[in-house]
Amino acid sequence: MHDSRLVGIVTLIAGICIVPSLTGCVITGYEKPDLALEIPDNYRDGHGLKAPPELDWWRAFHSAELTDLIEQAQSWNFDIAVAIAEIEQADALVRVAGSALFPTVDFGASVTRSQSPISATGGGPKVTTTIYNTNLTASYVLDIWGKNRAALLAAEENGIESRFNKEAVRLTTITTVADDYFTVLGTQDRVRIAHNNVAAAAHILDLVKLQAKVGTLSGLDIAQQEALLATERALIPPLELTVRQNIQALALLVGRAPEHVNVRGGSLVRLATPRVTPGLPSDILTQRPDVRQAEAQLASANYSVESARAAFFPTIQLTGEAGFQSTALRTLFGPGAFFWSTAASLTQPVFDGFLLLGQLEQQIGLQKQYLQAYRKSVISAFVNVEQALEAIEEDTRQERLQSEAVEASRRAFHLVEVQLQAGTVNLTTVLQAEQTLFTAEDTLAQVRIARFQAIIALYQALGGGWPPKVEIAREEAERQVEVARPIPAHDP
Repeated sequence: MHDSRLVGIVTLIAGICIVPSLTGCVITGYEKPDLALEIPDNYRDGHGLKAPPELDWWRAFHSAELTDLIEQAQSWNFDIAVAIAEIEQADALVRVAGSALFPTVDFGASVTRSQSPISATGGGPKVTTTIYNTNLTASYVLDIWGKNRAALLAAEENGIESRFNKEAVRLTTITTVADDYFTVLGTQDRVRIAHNNVAAAAHILDLVKLQAKVGTLSGLDIAQQEALLATERALIPPLELTVRQNIQALALLVGRAPEHVNVRGGSLVRLATPRVTPGLPSDILTQRPDVRQAEAQLASANYSVESARAAFFPTIQLTGEAGFQSTALRTLFGPGAFFWSTAASLTQPVFDGFLLLGQLEQQIGLQKQYLQAYRKSVISAFVNVEQALEAIEEDTRQERLQSEAVEASRRAFHLVEVQLQAGTVNLTTVLQAEQTLFTAEDTLAQVRIARFQAIIALYQALGGGWPPKVEIAREEAERQVEVARPIPAHDP
């Protein structure tokens, strides 16, 4: 008899627990949206380069210091750490959303002691009663229309979105490290050029003073050359400040105090120049983390619309309770103490002040918003790649032409220097040759910085480095989010 009562409790609770496997089968699922956009076959300035970039693309610059800084940033950057924490929050919300697909089972035990008079008048002796109770209660809301399952799928898409957000933050961090590092190297080149220009201007000043002693030049000529020398010297402090500030920016990116970060730097001239191969435009849809993030947002909005639409249908709830109740503890599990009850309820929204309608319209509006955001992210990706390719091509051409200008200016400067020593040239010509050379050399250094930054911009526009099989994407993120997903007894 005792065993049969236990079997009854288990049967009652198991019956309610099995119900979730029979519900939630009306979800239509997520389908990749129709972009209604033109996807180009090739990039205009891609020159037919179809091979995608390497996964660790930053090593192509052949800078051990840059590689070390990027590795530190990937381990210690605060923005990446925040993005990882957001993944943990998203996973927790997946568990919260999934809990509605399971029954709620509670165990309860209570002791109630009461005293009441025996007679109806309230006088005379009183009787004291003690009731012992222990029970299991299970309740479940049938998800026939798929409202709770759609909410779970929306939360899962948010979990996937958070993973692509982390990849987008990681890519931005890496490219910012490279940008700042190249700025340090390029500015150090400019500082060296400025010091060389100061030395050249000082040498010319000495020659001017010698010519002034023999009467071929005047004090005005000396003053003009001194002004040029002072101008060149004044260019050095802001350049050195730029170097220090970018090193401090690198310290923040790698998550360390500035005094503990030492950047040797060097020169951009010593770095290798990788040839970036952009691959095919269609690859951007699976490679760019921000595009995948926008797609996951749209998928989440689609499921949220389904959940809001299902809220208009009736809510059916099953409740079951079974346990033992007795006035004596020794007979709590004895014959006659067992009890059970079941209940079913249906609630149909009739009028709620248009609350459900407003919620549905809000989700539809978000769906439209995320669809346009997804379309924009795709077009922006194509535009970013084209702009970066054009910048690399034009900066490379400008660097070549500026190098030719520097060489011509240097030859002119040497010629006027010889003529100045011979006393056969006026100071105006000398000043023009100096200023032309000094400006051309500094411009060349700035163009070189811009070219390296354009290369970094292309890597960022492409979505960073690509695995051997161009697929980060949804499959890996879905596999990771499965860890947080509660699995019902049956997933239709």
